[in-house]
Amino acid sequence: MAVEKLLKDEATQEKGERARMASFVGAMAIADLVKTTLGPKGMDKILQSAGRGHSVTVTNDGATILKSLHIDNPAAKVLVGFLNFSLDISKVQDDEVGDGTTSVVVLAGELLREAEKLIAMKIHPMTIISGYRMAAECARNALTQKTKDNKENPEKFRSDLTKIATTTLCSKILSQDKEHFAKLAVDAVMRLKGSTNLESIQIIKKAGGSLKDSFLDEGFILDKKIGVGQPKRIENAKILVANTAMDTDKVKIYGARVRVDSMARVAQIEGAEKEKMKEKVQKIISHGINCFVNRQLIYNFPEELFADAGVLAIEHADFDGIERLALVTGGEIASTFDDPGSVKLGHCKLIEEIMIGEDKLIHFSGVEMGQACTIVLRGASSHVLDEAERSLHDALCVLSQTVTDSRVLLGGGWPEMVMGREVDELARRTPGKKSLAIEAFSRALQSIPTIIADNAGLDSADLVAQLRAEHHKAETNAGIDVITGAVGDMENLGISESFKVKQAILLSATEAAEMILRVDEIITCAPRRREDRV
Repeated sequence: MAVEKLLKDEATQEKGERARMASFVGAMAIADLVKTTLGPKGMDKILQSAGRGHSVTVTNDGATILKSLHIDNPAAKVLVGFLNFSLDISKVQDDEVGDGTTSVVVLAGELLREAEKLIAMKIHPMTIISGYRMAAECARNALTQKTKDNKENPEKFRSDLTKIATTTLCSKILSQDKEHFAKLAVDAVMRLKGSTNLESIQIIKKAGGSLKDSFLDEGFILDKKIGVGQPKRIENAKILVANTAMDTDKVKIYGARVRVDSMARVAQIEGAEKEKMKEKVQKIISHGINCFVNRQLIYNFPEELFADAGVLAIEHADFDGIERLALVTGGEIASTFDDPGSVKLGHCKLIEEIMIGEDKLIHFSGVEMGQACTIVLRGASSHVLDEAERSLHDALCVLSQTVTDSRVLLGGGWPEMVMGREVDELARRTPGKKSLAIEAFSRALQSIPTIIADNAGLDSADLVAQLRAEHHKAETNAGIDVITGAVGDMENLGISESFKVKQAILLSATEAAEMILRVDEIITCAPRRREDRV
């Protein structure tokens, strides 16, 4: 009996080997795309948006590159399927631990490259998945045994954090001044006292000067100027943070027509509007405040009233700015002012105007949330500052996670070689076809040091062979030193990584490869047609 056609005319269906190979090709293409950005000598990508203005981003941050990719080529539909997924795992990695997004995608791509060879040898995908799971568990246990934890010794722990920050910044635009920025990042995270909430660390970008001129400031800086005729310095400030309209001293009657028989009537309406605004300002001042920060505009008339009352009025503060200001000063954003008891005011010891470069900003010091601080980034251009902010964000995320899980590993390809050796041992002990999948997992792990060496323009085959020989000795700290182009002692070089980041990379990449290995059919739906309007 003939089977009726299931899918619509323009829907496509790929099955079995063809579907699997298509998803492999998509995964490996994305891995190859970000592969060259990996490691301290990784290259940058220029991303040009298709929107108005064709804005340009220069970055080597894996998460930023993957987020910016829009593939709409019909021939690459399978790529899109993987891309959404790869974006997903890299986004989870970026949100969870802040760094390692490139490593996740590259390792997932290498695992699939090895799986492709095994499938060509007629090994079933479920056998490969089973072997990969055993290998991932073995690799994780090997890492756990090699960790160091200096949480009890504050001096050593701070040194560990500085090393991790320096290693994270090594592959970024900040690598030239990595010691300076590592210190900024560690100081900022140590102020959080164990919290992972990075909301209280504000990053302000100001063009001009060099990256080395960047500094950490205790307190909060709002990127606004103090208005004319208003107090430039306030001590023991009581701050009301609001999101309310302060521009109704103009006649605003939308969608209605007002007919008047003389100009005196117009003046009457305007007078009523002014009186209404005066009442609102009086209500705000009655809260006993000496600083009013508003999300929206404040027109001249209310600004005059505030100045007469000795209240500093700041208008048009960006929403991110006032939310953070409310958080760090212990206040809440208000929009109605009838009941002073229900409005929570913010407090700080001093508000003053400061200069950064040629710009005036407002500085709030002695805020209620003592851990709040601001990192001011200086740099030659907006592209440099944007990339510096992304780099610093990664370092801050990794450090805040390391404060909660203080286990530390060495870096520079050392963890991959340690895991690779243990997984090789497991492969020798495992009977059957699974051992081939476990060996393939080991090869994929050891491809990470190979890529790091390749990106640095070194002889990767020779270096990885030397590294493998070193790791067959008992208790070695050998890794790739890309600066000298040789195998070096990672402990002496101070190259460290967070255990939490490494573990997340390993588990995310394995799960990603497993998910794609399970694919045996790709169905692309027919595009929706617009119905013809009669």
